[in-house]
Amino acid sequence: MEAESEPYVRLATMRQLHQAVADLNTARSLADTLQSVADGVVAGLGYELGCVNLVRPDGDLVIAAFAGNAAAEALITGRVGSRASWERRLSMGEAWDDLRFIPHTEGWVLLDDDVPQWHTEGPEPRFEDEWHPLDRLYAPMYASGRGRDLLGVISVDRPRNGRRPGAWGREALQMYASQAAIAISNARLRANMQRALVRLEREQQALRASEESFRQAFEYAPSGMAIAEMGGDQHGRLLRTNDALCRLLGRPASVLRRYSFADLVHPEDIGTLLRTSAEGGRAELRLGRRDGTYLWVSLRNSVVADATDGPRFLLTHVEDIEERKRHELNLAHRASHDALTGLPNSAELKARLSARICERPHAPAATAIEALDAAYGDVESSLAHGYQADGYEGEAVPGGGPFDHHVHTEAPDPEHDDGTKGLAVLFCDLDGFKSINDRFGHHTGDAVLIEVARRLSTCVRDGDTVARLGGDEFVVLADGLGAADAADLAVRLRNAIIPPIRVDGRAVRVGASFGIGWAECGMTVEEVLRSADQRMYVEKRSRSKVHRRAG
Repeated sequence: MEAESEPYVRLATMRQLHQAVADLNTARSLADTLQSVADGVVAGLGYELGCVNLVRPDGDLVIAAFAGNAAAEALITGRVGSRASWERRLSMGEAWDDLRFIPHTEGWVLLDDDVPQWHTEGPEPRFEDEWHPLDRLYAPMYASGRGRDLLGVISVDRPRNGRRPGAWGREALQMYASQAAIAISNARLRANMQRALVRLEREQQALRASEESFRQAFEYAPSGMAIAEMGGDQHGRLLRTNDALCRLLGRPASVLRRYSFADLVHPEDIGTLLRTSAEGGRAELRLGRRDGTYLWVSLRNSVVADATDGPRFLLTHVEDIEERKRHELNLAHRASHDALTGLPNSAELKARLSARICERPHAPAATAIEALDAAYGDVESSLAHGYQADGYEGEAVPGGGPFDHHVHTEAPDPEHDDGTKGLAVLFCDLDGFKSINDRFGHHTGDAVLIEVARRLSTCVRDGDTVARLGGDEFVVLADGLGAADAADLAVRLRNAIIPPIRVDGRAVRVGASFGIGWAECGMTVEEVLRSADQRMYVEKRSRSKVHRRAG
């Protein structure tokens, strides 16, 4: 089973990877982009050495950037390896999807080829997956499009943990290489566009050639490009789009000329678009396609003026980032959810619970006279009791005004049902699960946990939370319940767990003990969970062993 700390490690890795990818887009030139790629390997992926080998026009690969060792950088940067030697390397060893790993047992034959190399000294590996000083790991970078032309190769060395990367590390390196290829292509494209824009400002004699160069760079760019009006009644209207943008949005150029990006953006992203600065502005948002779906894109804006300082236009570069966003959402989900059951994990449960309670206890209700005082301007009295003249509760919060509102969470009184509804916290511990693990093995135990998670999820409402704390412990958050409602829910959940579970042709069954706690403002998350846990153990001890095993 997955260790409880692993989601936090994955979340930290995802944040470092996200920052490294973000740094690629801030570089101002191709050289800066290449160095950012090498630096990102060291800073974001956990390797001590990173090298970027870039394909030259003649097909050979030159070491364009190096990070992690100043001596190695000075020695081999700028040196060239032949295309034939690199193709040999990329066909050897083990294929990890697009990655290529050459263990030291095979890589010794490469010691004398013409690819520049830098070796580090180190002890012989003691474990099977330990990194050897002569191990090699390459991440090819391919251009987007049908041809998948090779742009270059990222080579890495010396993982900081001393071990060969696992599935998580391989996925991170492969995704980083994909984003690095996009960043390098975009840097080249921006360089070409900048040169084209400079040519537009030259003498009239060279204007026609410059316009043709710009047209070709615009029309045949692999990413979407658009020119829009600036100023006037038609501000933002699309004047011209290239084929890549038309394909991206599934609309012909004649239709796109009727719109502006404000017409195409997702309603939730309109604020992001409006906040984007026209000059050098950049935003990540969703644009609508013809079929009604939305696509995540990155918009980068540049202002273009003609040679005589006439009308200005907005040149927008539209990059498809749907795959990166999907990877980010997938990584975020994996970091906040249990790998076995797919339920929210302990960290996500505490985050959801923390969002519902505050540090201040709920204020007592005002009397009828105090409510009248609040309604007729006795502000001092109304604030003392947490009331305003409009009838809403209000308390001063740190950094906010006295009328910032917080909807307090309070617990119903289990002895006197006064109709109060609260956030019930049901702590569940499986009875008899350990014996199943001991008798039939972890495979059967895992199957039982998966089925219990499914049964719990089908018994709650949309909006309720079923989370796995770890082991055989689950927690259910159900809002808007009274004391009797929570007790009825616990009975339904226990009855759902009791029926036998079939695993590999064998029927097994577990019972469940539930403790009902209540989340209330003034309590910490730990206190809420501890209260429900303690009540669960009281309930478990109050039932006989036979009764517990039977559910």
